[in-house]
Amino acid sequence: MDRAWHIGVLEDDAQLREGIILPGLRYFGFQVTGAGSAAELYRHMLSRRFDMVVLDIGLPDESGLNVVKHLREISTLGIVMLTGNTGMDDHVMALTRGADAFLNKPVNIEVLAATLHSVARRLAGAPGGGGPVAPSAGLGRWRLDTDDWCLVTPGGQALPLTAPERCILRVLMAVRGEPVSREKLISALTSDIYEFDPHRLEMMVHRLRRKAQDAAGQPLPLLTSRGQGYLFTSD
Repeated sequence: MDRAWHIGVLEDDAQLREGIILPGLRYFGFQVTGAGSAAELYRHMLSRRFDMVVLDIGLPDESGLNVVKHLREISTLGIVMLTGNTGMDDHVMALTRGADAFLNKPVNIEVLAATLHSVARRLAGAPGGGGPVAPSAGLGRWRLDTDDWCLVTPGGQALPLTAPERCILRVLMAVRGEPVSREKLISALTSDIYEFDPHRLEMMVHRLRRKAQDAAGQPLPLLTSRGQGYLFTSD
């Protein structure tokens, strides 16, 4: 796999962390490491490099607000805060202490992934920043960004892609304007094309089109090529 952003997830609810957030972010292309306490996160940071962290506010050993203040003092990490509190005080305090974004629980994984990609693009454009973000060439057309983990609309809005969606679009957009057979797309998704239900591919294409339409207000130029497969038009 290409280089991916490495995310530390500090969440003391093990079921939420291990059952939802970690697998969900992996599905959207992130490398993730979980921690159940601030002390565990700090231990992880001694042996590995994180690009961004996702922090819960309510923790067993230290307030998440103190963690974000400490991390901001010692690093340039991207920081996204999560909380189940509905009041504004925590929201304001988290942003004041250095968080890049703040989301309420229950968090939608796709929204969290989009927020992390947004923070990642900002980090890559900062002095000393770096990471898998492509240059901004191609504005005004549909394109892939953040190492192909985001589909960017002509208006510049980035839509996070799941791993299968990324596979499909990488193949199609590499040969814009030329049809790609269903068999070739399926072979990019699985090593055993005979065990893959072709209807899954149709559903993925349908979801991609709907996602793009909802975000951009215009259709994704991903067309069905009768008898051949699919093609992504050359804008």
